[in-house]
Amino acid sequence: LDPRAWLGTATDAGTLDEVTAALGGRARFAGWGTPYVAVDGAHVRCDYRDRRGWKEPGNLLGVTVTVDAPGRASRPEDDDCPTCADLLVRGGSETSEGSGMDVDATVAAVAAALAAGLLTEDVHRVRLADLRPLHASGLMDHVESQLTCTTCRRILCLALRRDGAPTLGHHVLDEARRHPLEPVPPVEQWGDAARIAAAEAAMRYVDHQPGAWFLVEQQGALFLQARYVISSMADDSALVRLDATEVAAYRVGGHDYLSALARRIHDGSPHRPGTPFHDRDLLRGPDGPRLRDEVGAAIANHTWIAEQHRRS
Repeated sequence: LDPRAWLGTATDAGTLDEVTAALGGRARFAGWGTPYVAVDGAHVRCDYRDRRGWKEPGNLLGVTVTVDAPGRASRPEDDDCPTCADLLVRGGSETSEGSGMDVDATVAAVAAALAAGLLTEDVHRVRLADLRPLHASGLMDHVESQLTCTTCRRILCLALRRDGAPTLGHHVLDEARRHPLEPVPPVEQWGDAARIAAAEAAMRYVDHQPGAWFLVEQQGALFLQARYVISSMADDSALVRLDATEVAAYRVGGHDYLSALARRIHDGSPHRPGTPFHDRDLLRGPDGPRLRDEVGAAIANHTWIAEQHRRS
């Protein structure tokens, strides 16, 4: 492969427009910061400094030619990611389920990376701390935790199976979302006393309207997570604790009342300061990230993605 046959007069200083013109195609993006051009059945990915700066000359670091479209498969250079490439611990034997993976050591390595902030955990999947207890219970055919590497952005899928070998794979988002997602049995059926107590203190799912809102409860308090639209290109959700008046109205009006309240939140543009629900949105406070994760864990079995997995 002679890149000059494609790139022509484009140089290291080439902007994305210049490289695209030289390649005779049009720029596409595999997520923000990853532009590429389809050429002759292959894909030319342009890597710019800090994953931006393609409009100014001098920021082009290099180009990579792949068969798979960027975003549909892991980048070749990610195989050497210093953060996540070596988390799989070999040593398969009869004591480690005969798979070529030392499960205990691999889980410990992934847990250490998570604790160090090198990975982030998908709360809509099985939490890493629950992986072994759920597998040991035999209640699920496929138990999987998914964690995103903060360096290469690949998703690590650590899966334990009832009738198969455990695996640790690195995937892009589209691949990871296609993995099986079984409903998690009630914690009373597989957790120890400490885990059951933690579940009792955590948020739990109560009700929802697809695409609009979720109601969760925590130790008697009710919280409504309502989706709202910011613009044609963006939406978000607000988390509001129901006050005494709203709780009383919910006891009378039930699901229909919550739909009406969620509509008020949507129409009230809670992202704008000074609007009625802006200051009540708990996701805007210092505990916002934690609360978002706790709600996500509570509703994991009831999301649109979970429903699609069940149908398939």
